[in-house]
Parts: sequence; structure tokens; C-alpha cells
Amino acid sequence: MNKKDLVDAVAKKTGAKKKDVKKIVDATIDVITDALVKGEKVQLVGFGTFEVRKTAQRRGVNPQTRQPMTIPAGKVPKFRPGGKLKEMVKKGKKGKK
Repeated sequence: MNKKDLVDAVAKKTGAKKKDVKKIVDATIDVITDALVKGEKVQLVGFGTFEVRKTAQRRGVNPQTRQPMTIPAGKVPKFRPGGKLKEMVKKGKKGKK
């Protein structure tokens, strides 16, 4: 499912106009992104948690030259699914109707 499919599905499920749903989906993504950029955690109970994790500096190999290199430390966004989401996926259940 891509963003367009998500907008279509939410519009169908809620009866709202697609243009309004698109604005809401875009705003939701922007708010989550802004929070992560600030280093904040976004926790949606039952769904999951978005957070930024730090990665340590490590050794690697340049795949083109096969020369050893140092991969610098960094930050990466992570999503950790909530218990309710895990259970629903495991059992193959659909969300609320």
C-alpha cells in the first residue's frame, strides 16, 4: 500500500473527501517527522512507537574497491510495533470497521 492507496482507503472508511484525507495524512507524516528530527519519541498506544536511535561508528568495506573504511556514527529512525498491532497481524485480523 502506498500513500495514495492509504488516502483512498481512509476516505472510503470515513466517508471524508480524498483531498481532506490527503491533507490530514500529509500533516500526520509531517508532525511525526518533525518530532523525530527534534529527537522526540512518538508513541501511538496499541499501534507502535517511532523513535530515533543512534548507531555507533563501525568498520566496513567499500564494495567497489574492497578497501576497509570507517562508517561514521549516525542516527536512524526506527519503528517498534505495539502489542495490539503485533497480535492483530499474527492472527490476521482487520482493524476496526
